[in-house]
Amino acid sequence: MDQRREDLAQWAVAMIRQHADFDVTAKMDMVSGDASFRRYFRLHCLNHSWIAVDAPADKEDNPRFVAVAKAWRDQDVTVPKVIAHDFERGFMLLEDFGDQLLWPALHADGLSEKDLADLYGQAITQLLHIQQLPTDNLPPYDAGLLDREMALFRDWLCQQLLGMELSDAEQELLHQTFTLLRASALAQPVVAVHRDYHSRNLMLRPDGSLGVIDFQDAVAGPATYDLVSLLRDCYVRWPATLVDELAALYWEQARPQGIYLGDWAQFRRDFDWMGLQRHLKAAGIFARLHLRDGKSGYLADIPNTCQYLLDISARYDELAAFHAWLQQRFMPLLAQLPASETPHIRDSSAE
Repeated sequence: MDQRREDLAQWAVAMIRQHADFDVTAKMDMVSGDASFRRYFRLHCLNHSWIAVDAPADKEDNPRFVAVAKAWRDQDVTVPKVIAHDFERGFMLLEDFGDQLLWPALHADGLSEKDLADLYGQAITQLLHIQQLPTDNLPPYDAGLLDREMALFRDWLCQQLLGMELSDAEQELLHQTFTLLRASALAQPVVAVHRDYHSRNLMLRPDGSLGVIDFQDAVAGPATYDLVSLLRDCYVRWPATLVDELAALYWEQARPQGIYLGDWAQFRRDFDWMGLQRHLKAAGIFARLHLRDGKSGYLADIPNTCQYLLDISARYDELAAFHAWLQQRFMPLLAQLPASETPHIRDSSAE
């Protein structure tokens, strides 16, 4: 018996009766788990539904989730309303945005180029709105956090998953690369950063608008971070020309809004180098999810994520040594990684 699930159901029913005056039964359907320790369930009554969240208090920062949700919702960002919460027990009751993530919509048969552009245009518009929010109450995306994230690649993917014994020269190469990427990130304009703004954290609501979820780790940080999460998504790959067009769409709108004032050449470099930092982090997290948390499905996302590292590092002379190391030492080992039984990637790069 899943006692936490039973307790959550009874609590959620009581909260719904209290806040919405619906006589709901304690029957919940599992919606999903995610890369954290949270679990999501849906309750129904007539034409209404709610999301009940099991987020253990010793593992999840629920007060921060609620604080960011309220602050962003007050500024008209489309995040779910927090209807009720019990911080001590680790329970929350949220507005239901439906069950249509952006990711499957991007993979729908017959999706036209116009529909694709419209979906990403909506996501960029929402992102620009987020980037104009106050950052006073958000922790900084500082040097220490950037370094800890990049170290995940070295520690969890290279050493633990792939079994690499890194020489002193290799350790120094990674250190020098991380230093370059950190300096680039810290030199960018500082905005509100969702920190996981991609196709699995954006939802297509019944009215066709995009809703934003999984925002609790928001920080004040580099302007290009969320954009590269969106356009160089670990879970889908688009042609470079499309990524450039969408990045230009963002840049053209960000400049008059005062969000990013640098020229196109500077923006492209910031965008590329921010992507390298993000993909180092993500690849390391995927390895950790497999090794530490038993979530092996994320193994399938590592090759696509690391291909971004190889492709983008090839563009910059300062990263030539890192690119050569990736090509000659790292990627051959990565190619031996067993593939997950469930492919997650839509490789649209040749379309």
